Amino acid sequence: MSDYLEQSLAKLKYFEGCVPWMYRDTVGRVTVGVGLMLPDASAAAALPFAVDGRTATAQEIAAEFSRVHGLAMGHLPSFYKAASAMELSESTIDAKLSAVLNGFEGELRKRLPHYDGLPDGVKLAVLDMTYNLGPAGLLKDFPHFVAAVEDGSWTQAAALCMRRGPSAERNGWTREQLLSAVGTTIKAEAESWWMRLWHWIRLTLQRLLGGRA
Repeated sequence: MSDYLEQSLAKLKYFEGCVPWMYRDTVGRVTVGVGLMLPDASAAAALPFAVDGRTATAQEIAAEFSRVHGLAMGHLPSFYKAASAMELSESTIDAKLSAVLNGFEGELRKRLPHYDGLPDGVKLAVLDMTYNLGPAGLLKDFPHFVAAVEDGSWTQAAALCMRRGPSAERNGWTREQLLSAVGTTIKAEAESWWMRLWHWIRLTLQRLLGGRA
């Protein structure tokens, strides 16, 4: 996994929270891990939950899904934890999150042809917004932001990245990633300018010295 994907995974676990047992999210959906929504008991049973030091059976997982689904929404994740907690391992949670991020990158490459050439800070910001909004939500609700990213206008993109819902800390972090690309781009342009200048100096010296430079 690339460095920026590892950093994205870590920040998403921090911002979204990482809960190894099933709980109900703020809109009542049964969820596990880093915001992984489970639409039904079958989706839950497809995951390798463990209980009491062993792999849980499909029937046990379905029963736990039903128990959690039947509890009132609007509580902290700890409210939904059973005495004998049925949990996913951290490695499984990380693998699921990595798969989601890779899937998002595939969608982003279709919409942003130069995605792979974006600075890592921009990729971090775009992935955070995509995880929060979904690819369709990002493209539909933030068209001016997407256009700024496509144009390489990092300062403008930073001014357009704020979302309703995420914390001020998360919005601020996303903005900082975009602004970090401003300095990176300036540095790259300066280095490119110096390389062109040095190449021109060498060619000039070679002509003046008869090819000996």
